[in-house]
Amino acid sequence: MAWMIYGANGYTGELAAREAVRKGQSPILAGRNAEAVGRLARELGLPSRVFSLDDRQGTAAELQGVEAVLHCAGPFVHTSGPMVDACLATGANYLDITGEIAVFESVLDRGEEARRAGVALIPGVGFDVVPSDCLAARLAAALPDATELALAFDTAGGTVSRGTLKTMIESLPAAGAIRRNGEIVPVPVAFDVREIDFGPGAGKRWTMTIPWGDVSTAYHSTGIPNIRVYSGTPPSQIRRMKRLAPFLPLAGWGPAKRFAQRWVERRVTGPTAEMRETARIHLWGEVRNADGRTVTATLEAPEGYRFTSVSAVAGVERVLQGVPPGAWTPSCAFGADFLAGLPGVVVGELQTA
Repeated sequence: MAWMIYGANGYTGELAAREAVRKGQSPILAGRNAEAVGRLARELGLPSRVFSLDDRQGTAAELQGVEAVLHCAGPFVHTSGPMVDACLATGANYLDITGEIAVFESVLDRGEEARRAGVALIPGVGFDVVPSDCLAARLAAALPDATELALAFDTAGGTVSRGTLKTMIESLPAAGAIRRNGEIVPVPVAFDVREIDFGPGAGKRWTMTIPWGDVSTAYHSTGIPNIRVYSGTPPSQIRRMKRLAPFLPLAGWGPAKRFAQRWVERRVTGPTAEMRETARIHLWGEVRNADGRTVTATLEAPEGYRFTSVSAVAGVERVLQGVPPGAWTPSCAFGADFLAGLPGVVVGELQTA
C-alpha cells in the first residue's frame, strides 16, 4: 500500500524515511523543496513528489491513491489544517509528529468528519506524545477514578532540531498551560516547580511546568480533568526564566519572531548521530484520586528524534494494518502497550501509595 512522508527533507522527516527503508518500506517522499526531496529520494531509491500545501486542490490531487500520510512539516499550526483537509477529501489516513497543543485540539476535534470519511487522524506519533500518552493511559487504567495527572520528562545528552526551535518560536509569547477542571488554561512560565524522582539511572531532578502536548492529549486519552506536564530544568535556568517572564510579550512581535526563525534556519542543525545513539529520555507519571491515593510509574526511552522516527513509522504500519476511523491519540489508536513494543524502551513497574 502506498504511503507518503510529507516534509521528508526536514530533520525528522529524513530520519523517518531512513527508518522506513531500514524496515523494508517504500514510502513516497514529498515536500516543497524539489532539490532536497529529490536528492534524498535518489539516495534511498524511493519515489518522490513535490508540492506546496498552499494549493489545497493540488495537495488533494497529490494524495490520490495514498493510503496514509506521515506529516513531518511544521510549524504544524500552519501546515496541519491543509493536510488534514486533503486527507479527509481523498480518504488518506493522517499521522503527524506535532507537539503543539492547539494542533492536537484542532485535529482531535474533527473525529466525526474523520468517521464519515472513513479515515484515522492521529496527531503526535513521535516523542511528543507517544511515551507520555501511553504512560498516562497505563496509569489511568490502574486508578480509574483519578482526578489529577502529572507527567514529567528529563532528557540527558540531547538537543533540538531546527524545526522544533522554529515551532517553539512560533508559539511565543505563550509561556505555559495546564488543564484545570477539564479546560486548558494559560499559566505563567515555570508556573509550578517541583523535584521529581525519575527512578534508577536518573535520580531526582528539578522540573517546571511547560505547555507540552499532553495537556491536550492526556485528557482525550484518560478523561482526567486536571493535568500538568513538567520538564527537567536546572534551578538556575528556572530562576532566569522567571526573571525574564515580564518581557515575554515582546517575543510575540511578528518581526522579532521572523528574525529569530531566520537565525535558527542559518545556525541550527539538530542532534548529531552520536547524540541520537547515546542520549536517553526519562519519564515519570503520577495519578491521584480524590481520596489521595496515588499510582506512579517511570519509563526510559531512546533520544527523542531517534524515538520519533521509530515510533512514527511503527504507527504508520499499525494504520496500514487497520485502525478504526476517527480522531485518536496514539494510546487510543494503538493501545497503551504500543510503547512497550518499541526498541530501547524500558517500562517501570507501577507503584501504589
